[in-house]
Amino acid sequence: MNKVYGNCNWPLPLTQLSRPFNLALKAQPCCARLSSTRSFRHKTQFWQCPSRDAGFATFSRSISTSHVGKKGKTRKGVPTHRPVSNSHNDEAYLDPEASKSVLGIILGGGAGTRLYPLTKKRAKPAVPLGANYRLIDIPVSNCINSNIQKIYVLTQFNSASLNRHVLRAYSCNMGGYRSEGFVEILAAEQSRENPHWFQGTADAVRQYLWLFEEQPIMEYLILAGDQLYRMDYQKFIQFHRETNSDITVAALPMDEKKASTFGLMKIDADGQVIKFLEKPKGNALKSMKVDTSLLGLGEEKARQMPYIASMGIYVMKKEVAKRLLLEDFPEANDFGSEVIPGATQIGMRVQTYLFDGYWEDIGTIEAFYNANLGITKKPPDFSFYDKTAPIYTQARYLPPSIMVDANVSDSVIGEGCVLKKCKISHSVIGLRSWIADGVSINDSLLLGADYYETDEEREALLLRRRVPVGIGRNSVIQRAIIDKNARIGENVKVCSFHFFSKMECGTVIATDILGFAN
Repeated sequence: MNKVYGNCNWPLPLTQLSRPFNLALKAQPCCARLSSTRSFRHKTQFWQCPSRDAGFATFSRSISTSHVGKKGKTRKGVPTHRPVSNSHNDEAYLDPEASKSVLGIILGGGAGTRLYPLTKKRAKPAVPLGANYRLIDIPVSNCINSNIQKIYVLTQFNSASLNRHVLRAYSCNMGGYRSEGFVEILAAEQSRENPHWFQGTADAVRQYLWLFEEQPIMEYLILAGDQLYRMDYQKFIQFHRETNSDITVAALPMDEKKASTFGLMKIDADGQVIKFLEKPKGNALKSMKVDTSLLGLGEEKARQMPYIASMGIYVMKKEVAKRLLLEDFPEANDFGSEVIPGATQIGMRVQTYLFDGYWEDIGTIEAFYNANLGITKKPPDFSFYDKTAPIYTQARYLPPSIMVDANVSDSVIGEGCVLKKCKISHSVIGLRSWIADGVSINDSLLLGADYYETDEEREALLLRRRVPVGIGRNSVIQRAIIDKNARIGENVKVCSFHFFSKMECGTVIATDILGFAN
Protein backbone atom coordinates (compact mmCIF):
# COMPACT_ATOMS: atom_id res chain seq x y z
CA MET A 1 0.00 0.00 0.00
CA ASN A 2 1.61 3.20 -1.15
CA LYS A 3 0.39 6.73 -0.49
CA VAL A 4 1.92 10.10 -1.08
CA TYR A 5 1.46 13.05 1.27
CA GLY A 6 3.12 16.34 1.96
CA ASN A 7 4.09 19.60 0.40
CA CYS A 8 7.44 20.84 1.66
CA ASN A 9 7.90 24.20 0.01
CA TRP A 10 10.15 26.56 1.98
CA PRO A 11 10.07 29.24 3.25
CA LEU A 12 6.58 29.24 4.75
CA PRO A 13 4.19 32.04 3.70
CA LEU A 14 3.71 34.82 6.25
CA THR A 15 -0.01 34.12 6.46
CA GLN A 16 0.69 30.61 7.78
CA LEU A 17 1.11 30.99 11.55
CA SER A 18 1.09 27.31 12.55
CA ARG A 19 4.10 25.06 12.90
CA PRO A 20 5.75 23.76 9.69
CA PHE A 21 4.23 20.32 9.16
CA ASN A 22 0.69 21.37 10.05
CA LEU A 23 0.32 22.85 6.55
CA ALA A 24 -2.29 21.71 4.06
CA LEU A 25 -1.04 18.38 2.71
CA LYS A 26 -1.03 18.10 -1.07
CA ALA A 27 -0.01 15.24 -3.31
CA GLN A 28 3.58 15.56 -4.49
CA PRO A 29 5.22 12.68 -6.38
CA CYS A 30 8.41 11.43 -4.71
CA CYS A 31 7.95 13.96 -1.88
CA ALA A 32 6.85 11.63 0.88
CA ARG A 33 6.80 7.96 1.74
CA LEU A 34 4.44 5.86 3.80
CA SER A 35 5.51 2.77 5.65
CA SER A 36 3.52 0.56 7.97
CA THR A 37 4.54 -1.68 10.83
CA ARG A 38 2.32 -3.98 12.85
CA SER A 39 2.55 -5.16 16.43
CA PHE A 40 0.29 -7.30 18.62
CA ARG A 41 -1.81 -4.33 19.72
CA HIS A 42 -1.17 -1.50 17.31
CA LYS A 43 -0.92 -0.59 13.69
CA THR A 44 1.46 2.33 13.26
CA GLN A 45 1.75 4.48 10.15
CA PHE A 46 4.60 6.89 9.47
CA TRP A 47 4.42 9.80 7.09
CA GLN A 48 7.89 10.98 6.12
CA CYS A 49 8.53 14.29 4.47
CA PRO A 50 11.87 15.85 3.47
CA SER A 51 12.79 18.85 5.61
CA ARG A 52 14.80 21.86 4.60
CA ASP A 53 17.68 20.35 6.57
CA ALA A 54 17.86 17.51 4.04
CA GLY A 55 16.82 14.94 6.63
CA PHE A 56 13.46 13.33 7.21
CA ALA A 57 10.81 14.56 9.63
CA THR A 58 8.54 11.79 10.84
CA PHE A 59 4.85 11.98 11.54
CA SER A 60 3.39 9.10 13.49
CA ARG A 61 -0.10 8.01 14.32
CA SER A 62 -0.84 5.04 16.52
CA ILE A 63 -4.22 3.37 16.14
CA SER A 64 -5.14 0.68 18.60
CA THR A 65 -6.83 -2.34 17.04
CA SER A 66 -7.75 -4.06 20.27
CA HIS A 67 -8.57 -3.26 23.86
CA VAL A 68 -8.01 -5.46 26.89
CA GLY A 69 -10.63 -4.95 29.58
CA LYS A 70 -10.43 -5.54 33.30
CA LYS A 71 -11.05 -9.29 32.97
CA GLY A 72 -8.72 -9.75 30.04
CA LYS A 73 -11.45 -9.66 27.41
CA THR A 74 -10.51 -8.11 24.11
CA ARG A 75 -12.82 -5.77 22.24
CA LYS A 76 -11.95 -5.15 18.62
CA GLY A 77 -11.81 -1.66 17.16
CA VAL A 78 -11.83 0.27 20.47
CA PRO A 79 -8.82 2.63 20.83
CA THR A 80 -6.86 2.16 24.01
CA HIS A 81 -7.59 4.96 26.47
CA ARG A 82 -4.27 6.55 27.22
CA PRO A 83 -2.95 9.64 28.99
CA VAL A 84 -1.97 12.47 26.70
CA SER A 85 0.53 15.28 26.96
CA ASN A 86 0.83 18.96 26.20
CA SER A 87 4.21 18.31 24.60
CA HIS A 88 4.76 18.54 20.87
CA ASN A 89 7.12 15.59 20.53
CA ASP A 90 4.53 13.47 18.72
CA GLU A 91 2.82 15.08 15.77
CA ALA A 92 -0.88 14.48 15.19
CA TYR A 93 -2.22 13.72 11.74
CA LEU A 94 -5.73 14.74 10.77
CA ASP A 95 -7.47 13.89 7.52
CA PRO A 96 -9.04 16.22 6.59
CA GLU A 97 -6.72 18.69 8.28
CA ALA A 98 -7.89 20.90 11.14
CA SER A 99 -7.78 24.15 9.15
CA LYS A 100 -10.50 22.80 6.85
CA SER A 101 -12.53 20.58 9.16
CA VAL A 102 -12.68 22.24 12.62
CA LEU A 103 -14.36 25.45 13.81
CA GLY A 104 -13.04 26.96 17.03
CA ILE A 105 -15.65 28.59 19.31
CA ILE A 106 -14.27 30.55 22.27
CA LEU A 107 -16.78 31.49 24.97
CA GLY A 108 -16.18 34.89 26.54
CA GLY A 109 -17.88 33.99 29.81
CA GLY A 110 -20.31 35.83 32.02
CA ALA A 111 -20.03 39.00 34.07
CA GLY A 112 -16.90 37.76 35.87
CA THR A 113 -18.13 38.68 39.35
CA ARG A 114 -15.45 36.55 41.05
CA LEU A 115 -12.77 38.55 39.23
CA TYR A 116 -14.29 41.92 40.11
CA PRO A 117 -13.00 44.69 40.15
CA LEU A 118 -10.65 43.52 37.38
CA THR A 119 -13.78 42.91 35.28
CA LYS A 120 -15.40 46.24 36.14
CA LYS A 121 -14.64 47.68 32.69
CA ARG A 122 -13.52 44.64 30.71
CA ALA A 123 -14.62 41.10 29.84
CA LYS A 124 -12.84 38.20 31.53
CA PRO A 125 -10.89 37.19 28.41
CA ALA A 126 -9.59 40.78 28.14
CA VAL A 127 -7.96 40.74 31.60
CA PRO A 128 -4.17 41.30 31.23
CA LEU A 129 -1.86 38.34 31.75
CA GLY A 130 1.89 37.80 32.05
CA ALA A 131 3.00 41.44 31.50
CA ASN A 132 2.32 41.54 27.74
CA TYR A 133 -0.73 39.39 27.07
CA ARG A 134 -4.45 39.04 27.67
CA LEU A 135 -6.32 35.87 28.61
CA ILE A 136 -7.95 35.61 25.18
CA ASP A 137 -4.48 35.16 23.64
CA ILE A 138 -4.20 31.69 25.22
CA PRO A 139 -7.05 29.85 23.41
CA VAL A 140 -6.49 31.79 20.17
CA SER A 141 -2.77 30.94 20.17
CA ASN A 142 -3.52 27.29 20.95
CA CYS A 143 -5.86 27.24 17.96
CA ILE A 144 -3.30 28.83 15.64
CA ASN A 145 -0.56 26.45 16.83
CA SER A 146 -2.97 23.55 16.24
CA ASN A 147 -3.70 24.66 12.65
CA ILE A 148 -7.26 25.72 13.53
CA GLN A 149 -7.74 28.88 11.54
CA LYS A 150 -11.49 29.51 11.74
CA ILE A 151 -12.25 30.99 15.15
CA TYR A 152 -15.25 32.79 16.62
CA VAL A 153 -15.19 34.55 20.01
CA LEU A 154 -18.60 34.90 21.68
CA THR A 155 -18.94 37.88 24.03
CA GLN A 156 -21.61 39.65 26.05
CA PHE A 157 -20.26 41.70 28.98
CA ASN A 158 -17.94 44.73 28.74
CA SER A 159 -16.58 43.59 25.40
CA ALA A 160 -15.13 46.88 24.04
CA SER A 161 -11.51 46.25 25.08
CA LEU A 162 -11.74 42.59 24.05
CA ASN A 163 -13.07 43.52 20.62
CA ARG A 164 -10.30 46.07 20.16
CA HIS A 165 -7.57 43.65 21.19
CA VAL A 166 -8.77 40.82 18.94
CA LEU A 167 -9.17 43.18 16.00
CA ARG A 168 -5.65 44.60 16.37
CA ALA A 169 -3.95 41.30 17.16
CA TYR A 170 -5.46 38.84 14.70
CA SER A 171 -7.61 40.44 11.99
CA CYS A 172 -4.70 40.98 9.58
CA ASN A 173 -2.86 37.72 10.24
CA MET A 174 -5.28 34.88 9.60
CA GLY A 175 -6.68 35.25 6.09
CA GLY A 176 -4.90 35.32 2.76
CA TYR A 177 -4.92 34.21 -0.84
CA ARG A 178 -4.71 30.51 0.08
CA SER A 179 -6.27 30.72 3.53
CA GLU A 180 -9.82 31.31 4.71
CA GLY A 181 -8.79 31.81 8.32
CA PHE A 182 -10.33 34.40 10.62
CA VAL A 183 -10.78 35.40 14.25
CA GLU A 184 -14.13 37.18 14.62
CA ILE A 185 -16.09 38.56 17.54
CA LEU A 186 -19.76 37.59 17.85
CA ALA A 187 -21.59 39.72 20.41
CA ALA A 188 -24.85 38.70 22.04
CA GLU A 189 -27.78 40.08 20.10
CA GLN A 190 -31.55 39.99 20.10
CA SER A 191 -33.65 38.77 17.20
CA ARG A 192 -37.32 38.21 16.41
CA GLU A 193 -36.86 34.49 17.03
CA ASN A 194 -34.95 35.02 20.29
CA PRO A 195 -35.32 38.28 22.23
CA HIS A 196 -32.93 37.16 25.02
CA TRP A 197 -29.20 37.66 25.58
CA PHE A 198 -26.93 34.66 26.09
CA GLN A 199 -28.30 32.61 28.97
CA GLY A 200 -25.29 30.31 29.27
CA THR A 201 -22.58 28.51 27.32
CA ALA A 202 -24.92 26.19 25.43
CA ASP A 203 -27.42 28.96 24.71
CA ALA A 204 -24.64 31.16 23.30
CA VAL A 205 -23.66 28.45 20.81
CA ARG A 206 -27.32 27.73 20.01
CA GLN A 207 -28.07 31.36 19.15
CA TYR A 208 -25.29 31.42 16.55
CA LEU A 209 -25.73 27.86 15.30
CA TRP A 210 -27.25 29.21 12.08
CA LEU A 211 -23.94 30.93 11.35
CA PHE A 212 -21.72 28.04 12.41
CA GLU A 213 -23.62 25.65 10.13
CA GLU A 214 -22.55 27.66 7.10
CA GLN A 215 -18.95 26.52 7.63
CA PRO A 216 -18.07 23.28 5.76
CA ILE A 217 -16.51 21.60 8.79
CA MET A 218 -16.80 18.31 10.69
CA GLU A 219 -16.42 19.33 14.34
CA TYR A 220 -16.91 22.22 16.71
CA LEU A 221 -14.10 22.82 19.20
CA ILE A 222 -15.65 24.66 22.16
CA LEU A 223 -13.20 26.52 24.41
CA ALA A 224 -13.23 28.79 27.46
CA GLY A 225 -11.67 32.23 27.25
CA ASP A 226 -10.42 32.45 30.85
CA GLN A 227 -7.96 29.55 31.22
CA LEU A 228 -4.16 29.34 31.18
CA TYR A 229 -2.65 26.26 29.51
CA ARG A 230 -0.94 25.05 26.35
CA MET A 231 -2.56 22.25 24.36
CA ASP A 232 -2.21 20.76 20.91
CA TYR A 233 -5.86 20.52 19.91
CA GLN A 234 -4.98 18.32 16.94
CA LYS A 235 -4.19 15.43 19.30
CA PHE A 236 -7.50 16.10 21.05
CA ILE A 237 -9.42 16.01 17.76
CA GLN A 238 -7.51 12.99 16.48
CA PHE A 239 -8.45 11.06 19.63
CA HIS A 240 -12.07 12.15 19.15
CA ARG A 241 -12.09 10.76 15.62
CA GLU A 242 -10.29 7.53 16.48
CA THR A 243 -12.82 6.73 19.20
CA ASN A 244 -15.70 7.74 16.90
CA SER A 245 -17.16 9.73 19.78
CA ASP A 246 -20.11 12.08 19.59
CA ILE A 247 -18.53 14.36 22.21
CA THR A 248 -15.05 14.31 23.73
CA VAL A 249 -14.41 16.18 26.97
CA ALA A 250 -10.92 17.34 27.95
CA ALA A 251 -10.34 16.29 31.55
CA LEU A 252 -7.70 16.26 34.25
CA PRO A 253 -7.31 14.40 37.55
CA MET A 254 -8.35 16.38 40.60
CA ASP A 255 -7.92 16.15 44.35
CA GLU A 256 -10.84 16.27 46.80
CA LYS A 257 -10.12 19.83 47.94
CA LYS A 258 -10.79 21.37 44.52
CA ALA A 259 -13.12 18.75 43.06
CA SER A 260 -16.37 20.36 44.24
CA THR A 261 -15.72 23.46 42.10
CA PHE A 262 -15.65 21.49 38.82
CA GLY A 263 -17.89 19.30 36.74
CA LEU A 264 -16.92 15.71 37.59
CA MET A 265 -17.16 12.55 35.51
CA LYS A 266 -17.29 8.83 36.14
CA ILE A 267 -15.90 6.69 33.35
CA ASP A 268 -15.77 3.02 32.36
CA ALA A 269 -12.65 1.04 31.44
CA ASP A 270 -12.68 2.55 27.93
CA GLY A 271 -12.70 6.13 29.22
CA GLN A 272 -16.33 6.64 28.18
CA VAL A 273 -18.38 8.92 30.44
CA ILE A 274 -21.16 7.10 32.26
CA LYS A 275 -22.06 9.86 34.73
CA PHE A 276 -21.52 13.63 34.85
CA LEU A 277 -22.27 15.94 37.80
CA GLU A 278 -21.66 19.70 37.87
CA LYS A 279 -19.97 20.90 41.09
CA PRO A 280 -21.29 18.14 43.41
CA LYS A 281 -21.17 18.47 47.21
CA GLY A 282 -21.25 16.05 50.15
CA ASN A 283 -22.33 12.50 49.34
CA ALA A 284 -22.78 13.39 45.67
CA LEU A 285 -19.11 14.36 45.57
CA LYS A 286 -17.99 11.12 47.19
CA SER A 287 -20.06 9.14 44.69
CA MET A 288 -17.94 10.56 41.85
CA LYS A 289 -14.68 8.97 43.00
CA VAL A 290 -13.06 6.81 40.33
CA ASP A 291 -9.90 4.78 39.87
CA THR A 292 -7.88 7.33 37.92
CA SER A 293 -5.17 4.74 37.30
CA LEU A 294 -7.42 3.72 34.39
CA LEU A 295 -6.17 6.88 32.71
CA GLY A 296 -2.53 5.95 33.13
CA LEU A 297 -1.79 7.67 36.45
CA GLY A 298 0.64 6.05 38.86
CA GLU A 299 -0.71 4.36 41.97
CA GLU A 300 0.29 7.16 44.36
CA LYS A 301 -1.00 9.98 42.13
CA ALA A 302 -4.23 8.08 41.50
CA ARG A 303 -4.74 7.86 45.27
CA GLN A 304 -4.16 11.62 45.69
CA MET A 305 -6.41 12.57 42.79
CA PRO A 306 -9.44 10.25 42.76
CA TYR A 307 -11.66 12.54 40.68
CA ILE A 308 -11.84 13.37 36.98
CA ALA A 309 -12.73 17.03 36.34
CA SER A 310 -13.96 18.58 33.13
CA MET A 311 -11.80 21.42 31.78
CA GLY A 312 -14.78 22.99 30.01
CA ILE A 313 -13.17 22.11 26.65
CA TYR A 314 -15.22 20.01 24.24
CA VAL A 315 -15.04 18.73 20.69
CA MET A 316 -18.28 17.50 19.17
CA LYS A 317 -19.50 16.46 15.79
CA LYS A 318 -21.32 19.17 13.89
CA GLU A 319 -24.52 17.15 13.48
CA VAL A 320 -24.43 16.08 17.16
CA ALA A 321 -24.28 19.70 18.32
CA LYS A 322 -27.27 20.58 16.15
CA ARG A 323 -29.31 17.64 17.44
CA LEU A 324 -28.49 18.29 21.11
CA LEU A 325 -29.10 22.05 21.07
CA LEU A 326 -32.13 22.19 18.79
CA GLU A 327 -33.90 18.85 19.28
CA ASP A 328 -32.95 16.95 22.42
CA PHE A 329 -32.29 19.89 24.81
CA PRO A 330 -33.68 23.06 23.19
CA GLU A 331 -34.14 24.74 26.60
CA ALA A 332 -30.73 23.84 28.06
CA ASN A 333 -28.53 26.83 28.80
CA ASP A 334 -25.24 25.28 29.94
CA PHE A 335 -22.99 22.57 28.55
CA GLY A 336 -21.52 21.42 31.84
CA SER A 337 -24.68 21.13 33.93
CA GLU A 338 -27.24 20.24 31.26
CA VAL A 339 -26.09 19.25 27.76
CA ILE A 340 -23.16 16.94 28.59
CA PRO A 341 -25.03 15.04 31.37
CA GLY A 342 -28.06 14.83 29.08
CA ALA A 343 -25.98 13.42 26.23
CA THR A 344 -24.71 10.59 28.45
CA GLN A 345 -28.26 9.82 29.59
CA ILE A 346 -29.63 9.44 26.06
CA GLY A 347 -26.84 7.04 25.13
CA MET A 348 -24.45 9.20 23.16
CA ARG A 349 -20.79 8.26 23.19
CA VAL A 350 -19.12 10.87 25.43
CA GLN A 351 -15.40 10.22 25.78
CA THR A 352 -12.79 11.67 28.14
CA TYR A 353 -9.39 12.91 27.00
CA LEU A 354 -6.87 13.19 29.82
CA PHE A 355 -4.66 16.28 29.77
CA ASP A 356 -1.50 16.02 31.86
CA GLY A 357 0.00 19.51 31.41
CA TYR A 358 -0.29 22.73 33.40
CA TRP A 359 -3.83 24.13 33.47
CA GLU A 360 -5.38 26.88 35.56
CA ASP A 361 -8.93 28.22 35.52
CA ILE A 362 -8.58 31.99 36.00
CA GLY A 363 -11.95 32.38 37.67
CA THR A 364 -11.04 34.05 40.96
CA ILE A 365 -8.70 36.77 42.20
CA GLU A 366 -6.61 34.16 44.00
CA ALA A 367 -6.22 32.02 40.86
CA PHE A 368 -5.38 35.09 38.76
CA TYR A 369 -2.74 36.27 41.23
CA ASN A 370 -1.12 32.84 41.62
CA ALA A 371 -1.12 32.11 37.89
CA ASN A 372 0.66 35.37 37.09
CA LEU A 373 3.27 35.09 39.83
CA GLY A 374 3.75 31.45 38.86
CA ILE A 375 5.62 32.57 35.75
CA THR A 376 8.35 34.07 37.97
CA LYS A 377 9.21 30.70 39.54
CA LYS A 378 12.26 28.59 38.70
CA PRO A 379 11.13 26.82 36.58
CA PRO A 380 7.88 28.70 35.87
CA ASP A 381 4.51 27.03 36.28
CA PHE A 382 3.66 28.16 32.74
CA SER A 383 6.27 29.33 30.29
CA PHE A 384 5.64 31.79 27.49
CA TYR A 385 9.09 30.86 26.12
CA ASP A 386 8.13 27.87 23.95
CA LYS A 387 9.30 28.26 20.38
CA THR A 388 7.27 25.25 19.24
CA ALA A 389 4.00 26.75 20.47
CA PRO A 390 4.33 30.51 21.06
CA ILE A 391 1.63 32.67 22.59
CA TYR A 392 0.65 35.43 20.18
CA THR A 393 -0.66 38.87 21.06
CA GLN A 394 -1.07 42.36 19.70
CA ALA A 395 2.05 43.89 18.14
CA ARG A 396 2.37 47.20 19.99
CA TYR A 397 5.79 48.29 18.67
CA LEU A 398 6.87 49.53 22.10
CA PRO A 399 10.51 50.35 22.90
CA PRO A 400 12.56 48.08 25.17
CA SER A 401 12.12 48.63 28.89
CA ILE A 402 14.55 51.04 30.58
CA MET A 403 16.06 50.19 33.98
CA VAL A 404 18.13 52.95 35.61
CA ASP A 405 20.01 51.70 38.69
CA ALA A 406 17.14 49.29 39.36
CA ASN A 407 17.48 46.10 41.39
CA VAL A 408 15.25 43.43 39.79
CA SER A 409 15.16 39.77 40.83
CA ASP A 410 12.89 36.81 39.95
CA SER A 411 10.52 39.06 38.02
CA VAL A 412 8.99 39.49 34.58
CA ILE A 413 9.09 42.95 33.00
CA GLY A 414 6.79 43.87 30.11
CA GLU A 415 7.54 46.04 27.11
CA GLY A 416 8.05 49.79 27.26
CA CYS A 417 8.53 50.12 31.03
CA VAL A 418 10.55 52.80 32.82
CA LEU A 419 12.13 51.67 36.12
CA LYS A 420 14.18 54.24 38.07
CA LYS A 421 16.30 53.30 41.11
CA CYS A 422 13.67 50.90 42.41
CA LYS A 423 13.75 47.43 43.93
CA ILE A 424 11.53 44.75 42.43
CA SER A 425 11.34 41.14 43.63
CA HIS A 426 9.13 38.21 42.62
CA SER A 427 6.72 40.41 40.69
CA VAL A 428 5.20 40.85 37.23
CA ILE A 429 5.38 44.36 35.79
CA GLY A 430 2.97 45.08 32.94
CA LEU A 431 3.76 47.01 29.79
CA ARG A 432 4.23 50.82 29.91
CA SER A 433 4.66 50.75 33.71
CA TRP A 434 6.35 53.86 35.18
CA ILE A 435 8.09 53.23 38.52
CA ALA A 436 9.86 56.14 40.20
CA ASP A 437 12.90 56.40 42.50
CA GLY A 438 12.94 54.58 45.82
CA VAL A 439 9.95 52.32 45.08
CA SER A 440 9.92 48.81 46.57
CA ILE A 441 7.72 46.14 44.92
CA ASN A 442 7.50 42.58 46.22
CA ASP A 443 5.17 39.64 45.45
CA SER A 444 2.99 41.94 43.34
CA LEU A 445 1.33 42.16 39.96
CA LEU A 446 1.21 45.45 38.05
CA LEU A 447 -1.03 45.34 34.98
CA GLY A 448 0.67 48.34 33.37
CA ALA A 449 -0.90 51.16 31.37
CA ASP A 450 -2.69 51.73 28.07
CA TYR A 451 -0.84 54.95 27.30
CA TYR A 452 2.18 57.09 28.18
CA GLU A 453 2.16 60.48 29.83
CA THR A 454 4.93 62.77 28.57
CA ASP A 455 7.44 64.29 30.97
CA GLU A 456 5.71 67.65 30.52
CA GLU A 457 2.31 66.17 31.38
CA ARG A 458 3.70 64.43 34.46
CA GLU A 459 5.37 67.62 35.72
CA ALA A 460 2.19 69.61 35.13
CA LEU A 461 0.18 67.09 37.16
CA LEU A 462 2.69 67.20 40.03
CA LEU A 463 2.60 71.02 40.10
CA ARG A 464 -1.18 70.85 40.54
CA ARG A 465 -0.79 68.21 43.27
CA ARG A 466 -2.25 65.56 40.96
CA VAL A 467 -0.93 62.02 40.55
CA PRO A 468 0.58 60.79 37.26
CA VAL A 469 0.02 57.24 35.96
CA GLY A 470 2.44 54.81 37.62
CA ILE A 471 4.07 54.38 41.02
CA GLY A 472 5.31 57.52 42.82
CA ARG A 473 8.61 57.96 44.64
CA ASN A 474 9.36 55.97 47.81
CA SER A 475 6.13 53.98 47.65
CA VAL A 476 5.91 50.36 48.81
CA ILE A 477 3.84 47.70 46.99
CA GLN A 478 3.61 44.41 48.88
CA ARG A 479 1.48 41.42 47.77
CA ALA A 480 -0.89 43.54 45.69
CA ILE A 481 -2.52 43.74 42.27
CA ILE A 482 -2.30 47.19 40.68
CA ASP A 483 -4.82 47.56 37.86
CA LYS A 484 -4.11 49.27 34.54
CA ASN A 485 -3.68 53.03 34.46
CA ALA A 486 -3.65 53.21 38.29
CA ARG A 487 -2.07 56.33 39.84
CA ILE A 488 -0.08 55.67 43.01
CA GLY A 489 1.31 58.82 44.64
CA GLU A 490 4.55 59.36 46.57
CA ASN A 491 5.24 57.67 49.94
CA VAL A 492 2.20 55.41 49.60
CA LYS A 493 2.10 51.92 51.11
CA VAL A 494 -0.09 49.33 49.38
CA CYS A 495 0.23 46.17 51.44
CA SER A 496 -1.86 43.10 52.08
CA PHE A 497 -3.04 44.41 55.46
CA HIS A 498 -4.68 47.46 53.81
CA PHE A 499 -8.21 47.35 52.37
CA PHE A 500 -8.40 49.70 49.41
CA SER A 501 -10.68 47.93 46.97
CA LYS A 502 -11.16 44.24 47.51
CA MET A 503 -9.31 41.65 49.53
CA GLU A 504 -9.13 37.95 48.85
CA CYS A 505 -6.56 35.56 50.29
CA GLY A 506 -4.43 38.38 51.61
CA THR A 507 -4.11 40.22 48.29
CA VAL A 508 -5.19 43.84 47.85
CA ILE A 509 -6.28 45.27 44.51
CA ALA A 510 -5.66 48.94 43.73
CA THR A 511 -7.75 50.18 40.80
CA ASP A 512 -7.85 53.98 41.12
CA ILE A 513 -5.86 56.86 42.60
CA LEU A 514 -4.07 56.26 45.90
CA GLY A 515 -2.35 59.15 47.68
CA PHE A 516 -1.42 62.62 46.46
CA ALA A 517 1.86 64.18 45.49
CA ASN A 518 3.69 65.93 48.31
